[in-house]
Amino acid sequence: MHPAPSVIIFTTLSGLGFGLLAFLGLGKPEVTGWVACVFYALAFGFAVGGLLASTFHLGRPERAWRAFTQWKTSWLSREGICAVAALIVMGLFAFGAVFLDSHWWALGWLGAALSLATVFTTSMIYTQLKTIPRWNMSLTPVMFLSFSLAGGSLLAGAEALAPWLLAIAGSVQLAYWAKGDQAFATSGTNMGTATGLGDRGTVRAFEPPHTGSNYLLREFVHVVGRKHAQKLRVIAFALGFALPLICLILPVEGLMLKHLLAGVAVLLHIAGIVVSRWLFFAQAEHVVGLYYGKR
Repeated sequence: MHPAPSVIIFTTLSGLGFGLLAFLGLGKPEVTGWVACVFYALAFGFAVGGLLASTFHLGRPERAWRAFTQWKTSWLSREGICAVAALIVMGLFAFGAVFLDSHWWALGWLGAALSLATVFTTSMIYTQLKTIPRWNMSLTPVMFLSFSLAGGSLLAGAEALAPWLLAIAGSVQLAYWAKGDQAFATSGTNMGTATGLGDRGTVRAFEPPHTGSNYLLREFVHVVGRKHAQKLRVIAFALGFALPLICLILPVEGLMLKHLLAGVAVLLHIAGIVVSRWLFFAQAEHVVGLYYGKR
């Protein structure tokens, strides 16, 4: 699919923001006052910024409120409800931490659960799409959650957990790429099923349905060169996981240098996740491409 910048920004920032909110709700770090204000400002900034970016991808952003009404059938609606609930609950928890030097742990635990639920519902928007085999697999929500937890741990300064969560997220990323590369071939979808002529023998494209481009080809048949994609994967893995992990485990002396490396690890991770998210959309092989002879 053609990767829209607003969606890439949304999935990256919201994952980081809600990941950090989850850690703050669990007391990692257990901060109060102005220090807490900085952490919560960063978490809410990422989470809300991501949600706002997603509205720009809608055809009619002013009607975004209607997404909340279809919660029984729509993962998009469930995502919106979970996001608003998480922000409200964590907003109350943040108020207690910042202004009253208190931690209302029942709210914190609930807010952490809702924050992770928001990330899960976001991932299910893509996982449910059978028309895109690369997304329609169980590793998709695992990837979204592992990325959120890894990024959240980096932003929260969870020194003991961050290296492990980065290693897990990196492993999930590699597994997702490996399984995703085979997803289209093993989905059972081919030219015959796309045209409905498979029962008559082998089907091949004689000529395209039309000579010009159209919306489906522009939005759902975004082709990335194999060599180009592989290079981007190396960049995404190195920036998102390998280099941040090295920054965290390097034996350094001095608190200032340690904080500097932690900051570099955060920036590298964000850059890597942006590249990974771009590939997530750019390499999504929609089955409509079969009808046009593009797969």
